[in-house]
Amino acid sequence: MNDADYEPTPPTRKRIEQRRWTVLLPVVGLVALAVCGLVLFGLGTSSLGLLPVAIGAAAALIPVAFVVSAFLWIDRWEPEPGRMLLYAFLWGACGATITSLVFNQTTQVLGALITNTDGRDFAAIFGAPIIEETAKGVFLLAIYLRRRHEYDGVVDGMVYAGITAAGFAFTENIWYFGRIFESSGFGNAEGGVIALFILRGVLSPFAHPLFTAMTGIGIGVAAVTSSRNVRIFAPVLGYLGAIGLHALWNFSTTVGTGSDFINLYFLIMVPVFAGTLTLVVWQRRREQRIVAEQLPAMAMNRWIAASEVSLLASLPGRRSWQRAVRRKSGEDAARAVKTYQETVTELAFLRHRIDRGTADAQAETRHGTLLMTLQAARAAARR
Repeated sequence: MNDADYEPTPPTRKRIEQRRWTVLLPVVGLVALAVCGLVLFGLGTSSLGLLPVAIGAAAALIPVAFVVSAFLWIDRWEPEPGRMLLYAFLWGACGATITSLVFNQTTQVLGALITNTDGRDFAAIFGAPIIEETAKGVFLLAIYLRRRHEYDGVVDGMVYAGITAAGFAFTENIWYFGRIFESSGFGNAEGGVIALFILRGVLSPFAHPLFTAMTGIGIGVAAVTSSRNVRIFAPVLGYLGAIGLHALWNFSTTVGTGSDFINLYFLIMVPVFAGTLTLVVWQRRREQRIVAEQLPAMAMNRWIAASEVSLLASLPGRRSWQRAVRRKSGEDAARAVKTYQETVTELAFLRHRIDRGTADAQAETRHGTLLMTLQAARAAARR
């Protein structure tokens, strides 16, 4: 039979359609986010002017670069796909922001009717936390429902939450910095852009990421548990925690006094932040144990070399391996080794989920794909 005479069977045609949508949907999503970004840029420049928006963007770049770098550092064991992190940031910066802008205006009008005021305090304390944490959390939920295998635990949930919230905070900071520049200029430590930068860029760059991290923790727990009740209630509790922290923060910065803000900052936000850091350290050690436990079996199956087990079991060992290869064979060889190491980690996490019975229905197929990827990466590393 000639290729021209070949008629795909229905299952094949279905797979072709699935692949087509797999390629098309990210493109459509990026275009939609780009349109949202253009709309936000137009709203900002028409309201504030081009120079204040430019100053705001420059000031907002500094804290967002620090925050994103921190979450990428957290995600070193099993880095999430770069395109997924890009989508997370763009959703936060454009999609979640413009969604929140529309609904926040609605809650302000509702607040004005309920309180007989301008409604701003009502929107800030009651409306914004619910709307903004929902808008940011939608992306985390979409990954959980459509690409659950991307969640290997709490750390992954926090990383996606942090990057999404960093994008949201970046756009929000552009507006705040631009507006204060228009009214007060650069100012000093007591007012203007400098004072606001100290507040938002130095004292609270992790505010939005910390709020949304609660949702990420809940979804991360749900992704790795075998309990149906935990899968339902963990994301809900995380989401409510995000709203609660956000509402407290907004209360202290709008209705509360300066002492209220200081008390909230040191009595609630700092301990929560410290607790979150402790959770990150604990979960990173858990990830290391998972990988270390899976490596001997992978060596017995001859998927990796027995001599590589000790190097793959720790981040310092992996980094020293990459440095040695880079010195001897160049940057391309070092990248091949890094790809090989990351594939080993991904396979180890997948096998751990299969062993615990928490993997999804596509786990076996993905296991075979990862094994082929591992063999190709190993061959490239050897070359």
